[in-house]
Amino acid sequence: MLGDSLLLHLAGEYGTPLFVYDGDLMVERYRDLFGFIPYPKLEIRYAMKANYNPGLLKLLLEAGAGLDTVSPGEVFFALKLGFPRERIIYTANNMTDAEFEQVLSTGVTMNIGSLSRLAKIAEQHPGATLCLRFNPDVCDGDNAKTMTGGDLTKFGILLDAVDEVKALVKKGGLHVVGLHEHTGSGLQHAESVFRSMKNLMAIATQENFPELQFLDFGGGFKVPYRPDEHRIDYVAMGAEITRIFEDFCKSYGRKLAMYFEPGKYMAAESGLLLTEVNTIKHNRSRVIAGCDSGFPQLIRPVLYNAYHHIRNLSNPDGKKQIYDVCGNICETGDRFAEQRELPEIREYDILAIENAGAYCYSMGGIYNLRPMPAEVVISQGRVIMERRRQSVEEMTQQILSECMEK
Repeated sequence: MLGDSLLLHLAGEYGTPLFVYDGDLMVERYRDLFGFIPYPKLEIRYAMKANYNPGLLKLLLEAGAGLDTVSPGEVFFALKLGFPRERIIYTANNMTDAEFEQVLSTGVTMNIGSLSRLAKIAEQHPGATLCLRFNPDVCDGDNAKTMTGGDLTKFGILLDAVDEVKALVKKGGLHVVGLHEHTGSGLQHAESVFRSMKNLMAIATQENFPELQFLDFGGGFKVPYRPDEHRIDYVAMGAEITRIFEDFCKSYGRKLAMYFEPGKYMAAESGLLLTEVNTIKHNRSRVIAGCDSGFPQLIRPVLYNAYHHIRNLSNPDGKKQIYDVCGNICETGDRFAEQRELPEIREYDILAIENAGAYCYSMGGIYNLRPMPAEVVISQGRVIMERRRQSVEEMTQQILSECMEK
């Protein structure tokens, strides 16, 4: 864990708001998974949508990780960084014909999640090799907006459409080398993982798909966001995952590779957002601590009502008081925390918003025309990568240069 004195030093050197990432912790979380799931042909494909910072990605590349990508931009970015195409899987939803052709040209394994796209491939690209995404018919996650199984979701082919799938595969002479499912983000119940695995395995037979090389069970591993939240027993879960998969491989007739695609699990705890308090306001029943960041830079609280633990780095031993920690955006919902007990906050104190490594910078934007924060990646006690914050002048010039009057 990065020490408070280092974080305060970084805030002073780079200014705030500032994202700070512990690259060593992210690699540690990646390696943990191989201890939890002791299956010899396990492959981890990090979901780069969680955080595409190139410094972090390069550390994962060196550690041997693969990538789960969801857009042509992510595919081309990954290839540019040096990830071999064999370690990349492309799982988009509602992809256009142009996007499909773009990614197809790279040779990256494509994961197809709709009958309509599969029919087009059978017609236009006979003999293609691909993976198929099925809806596991299991619904779980920490927010309804991130649950990706069940009949209300847009993701995957229904399990009971397997006969239609087989007909299209036969028609196009397609080679199905993998099957995929993903239940949701922040899975609440280990049993959901086991059930979704078993549901996919029920159709992963030699009769249906004789050329399988792997099964991919997505991501969604939960991490604790609250200080009093217990960490999942992933050792016990991983042992059961391994047992279920080994039993399946025996029935299938050979050992397949097993893929998982964690994003939040690897990245969330590795990142913090440092923000400076510039305003203390007493509004009758509320004390507001106003910061120099806002929800476009860390959107999870306003989007998912998510909890992020906050520490006062400048005054950690101050008398506890109740605050609304608010951002600088013109929306009432622009709060990082509401009615949160924290050590006394003074103007110019530096706050650290924890678990900001996943789905924070990557979901950010320049609403209100405020540039995104700077980023630094720490490894072995030193900064190994920095991305500076655009100035307002640079941001303005970039926008104007991208627009052409006619």
